[in-house]
Amino acid sequence: MDDRKGCLEQVDRLVNSHVLHGSESLCKMLKYLAHHAVDHPGVSVKEYQIATEVFGRHTDFDPHLDATVRVQVGRLRTKLAEYYSTLGSEDPIVVELPKGTHALSFHRSAPRPSIKSGRENRPGSVQREYPKQQARRNLLVVVVCLSVSLVASIATIIAMAVTREAARPATPKGIEIAPAALQLFWAPFLNGPEEPWVVFSNAPFVGRSETGLRFYNPAKDSPEDILDHYTGVGEVFAVRDLDHIFGLLKRKLRVKRGSLFTLDDAKNNDLIFLGSPAENLTLREIPSTHDFIFQRVSSGPRRGDMAIFNVHPQPGETPTFLPPSSRPLTQDFSIVALVRGLNPARSTLILAGITTVGTQAASEFVCQPDSVQELLRQLGASDASEVKLFEAVLQVEVKHDVPVETKIVALRKGTP
Repeated sequence: MDDRKGCLEQVDRLVNSHVLHGSESLCKMLKYLAHHAVDHPGVSVKEYQIATEVFGRHTDFDPHLDATVRVQVGRLRTKLAEYYSTLGSEDPIVVELPKGTHALSFHRSAPRPSIKSGRENRPGSVQREYPKQQARRNLLVVVVCLSVSLVASIATIIAMAVTREAARPATPKGIEIAPAALQLFWAPFLNGPEEPWVVFSNAPFVGRSETGLRFYNPAKDSPEDILDHYTGVGEVFAVRDLDHIFGLLKRKLRVKRGSLFTLDDAKNNDLIFLGSPAENLTLREIPSTHDFIFQRVSSGPRRGDMAIFNVHPQPGETPTFLPPSSRPLTQDFSIVALVRGLNPARSTLILAGITTVGTQAASEFVCQPDSVQELLRQLGASDASEVKLFEAVLQVEVKHDVPVETKIVALRKGTP
């Protein structure tokens, strides 16, 4: 399109919509790609350019080792589709990010056909008066022609409908299909006799919200003073994301707070835990991760802070994953792990961050097709039978308490 101003105004409309609200990194990338598209039409954008100029990666950025751009491009593509299927259905300009490219495309939305009365004259037409006999003859000709056209049209429509129906998947119109990567990753949770449980962190607090809350301390607090009404904002977003994905997968979920969870639940159901053992206390009572564990720092200036410890560091890996202590939060670390539970026949997935923001990032990671595809690639999984047990550590970049970039920094396959 040649309408530069209109294209950029449409991008501003997207950035200010609730679909992209809070996604600072996606908005930044969208603006960058938009200006590149209108200022350099026909010139492709390299993954390296986006990594260094949008996400601030170093000049030694290697796309084979860092999937940031691919993950973020996939997220933006999903957000654009969501916007134009809801809020932007009437917008005059459509912004797309075609698969297999990093270049935005702009085009006018298809105008809706208007229905006009048959008595309206076409522009430039001339009306003439005919004798009655000629008018009747012309009317008869018109009726015959219309009848033939109608029969031909009906036959054509039926033939097209039969052809399309034969080629169309057996899916109702408007129903969204879960991408193949998500179907593969979540396959262990789709075939159990009962719906999977989502168990969210529900740490015990004492005090009052209006005067101050703190974690329950059994050494000095009475059990009667416990308030177990709270969870983190990351867990809330995680439940929303999981509910959406399982809706696409045609599978219901059951949600339970950690304080009400029982070992019978652990034995009989597929489980998804949200939150670290520091707040999701049930994780302390069942088999959990082995290679990457949550533990408080025992000495030094960060003594008492929660960290993820790398039990068997591989070459080039850090033994401890600990975000900076600065505020506001700029980085977090998370664990995504498919582990063996109390019942080997059931599946257990742990999505846990050092903070609630990290938990949100872990959930987003396993609900986004591009990031799941990258995880499956690193696991070497190509079909449902190959999704084996694993433990992974994610590094999460945070802005304004929102996860904006997530990548795998350590991975273990199988069980010890």
